[in-house]
Amino acid sequence: MSSDSHPMTARTASYEADPAQVHRVLLLYSGGLDTSVMLKWIQDSYEAEVVCLTVNLGQPGEDYEVIKGKAMQLGALECHVVDAREEFAREYVAPAIKANALYGGGYPLFTALGRPLIAKLAVDYARRSGCDTIAHGCTGKGNDQVRIEATVATLAPELKVIAPVRSWQMGREEEIAYAREHGIPVKGGTEAAPYSIDDNLWGRSSEGRWIEDLSHAPEDDVFQLVTRPEQAPDEAEVVEVEFERGIPVGLNGERLELVELIERTAEIGARHGVGIVDHVEDRIVGLKVRDIYEAPAAAVILPAHQELERLVGTIHQNQFKPQLDRQWAYLVYAGLWWEPLRSDLDAYMDAVNVQVSGTIGLKPYKGQARVGTRSSGNAVYDASLASFAESGGLFSQAASPGFIELFSLQSRMAWRLRNES
Repeated sequence: MSSDSHPMTARTASYEADPAQVHRVLLLYSGGLDTSVMLKWIQDSYEAEVVCLTVNLGQPGEDYEVIKGKAMQLGALECHVVDAREEFAREYVAPAIKANALYGGGYPLFTALGRPLIAKLAVDYARRSGCDTIAHGCTGKGNDQVRIEATVATLAPELKVIAPVRSWQMGREEEIAYAREHGIPVKGGTEAAPYSIDDNLWGRSSEGRWIEDLSHAPEDDVFQLVTRPEQAPDEAEVVEVEFERGIPVGLNGERLELVELIERTAEIGARHGVGIVDHVEDRIVGLKVRDIYEAPAAAVILPAHQELERLVGTIHQNQFKPQLDRQWAYLVYAGLWWEPLRSDLDAYMDAVNVQVSGTIGLKPYKGQARVGTRSSGNAVYDASLASFAESGGLFSQAASPGFIELFSLQSRMAWRLRNES
């Protein structure tokens, strides 16, 4: 390949591939337009062999045999399809539940949680397949490039990375033309650009089109997972989520493995319009962007967990932990899954969640999932103490005046100093 045909002329990071050293590439392959064009483009531009990896994290409606067949048809050396749902739920979603993980108060991190696992699997399969380079389909404006490349650079310094979408200067129309020229099947209509979708077991995001116009209210066709609240059933439904040590283990009295529990909770939440998030957030790369999220399972399970945690925690734990929850969510959002602070925080999350066992009842209805009932053998709660009826034992009402005098002492002194002058 001549130097002027190199798809990348300048490298700014040590892990970026030197085109002359790219011989066999592990491509993270979804079967969509970008990665299908990429599969052919890498073969042509780098004169390299391509091994594909497709990861199942619970994306609905995918036919993995079709995806694999398409990859092989387009010249892939191999196409590995990995069902990583159990690992995703156990090693990534479960810690997020313990950390009540929401970025910016609204985003339950489903894409951010999936990327480090996908990138870790890419490293595994690249090594297994004798690849020297990993390719992904992220753009230069998103967070996913950070999550994937930081993971590869952390876990496999010997592997290099290419990101064709950042370097090939093709818009959607050029991609479609390239696909037609090279006989690459393009599913769906190509007249209007579709939403940019990412989904897995824990949620779904939509970007692009009118979503980029902040003055534009959501259009109905964006909601492919959650029923619009206006069209949700007029009758509420009660759902009880049982937790053991912070992990959901049962739904409505039936014990379930985590993947199935998340799927069933998502069905209930989605039916009742629960889990729609219209969110403007700060990306790591400096942009402020709007996303439409649909996360029905997270919108039921996270509030249930948080409520149970509050019930079993002391006032001091409940004041402190949200600070660490926010830090945990930020690290994961920022692509720093392998940062030691994240595992340090996990140790705290695990310790706190030892007591988080019990059952929370919620009522999903018309877009909301309100907590209604609470039950735990570890609750720091005594109905007889909380009652307005006469109570003794651990709580002496006669002691209250002395407590009030001492508790308010500094505040009273400061008020007088500021007001007597």
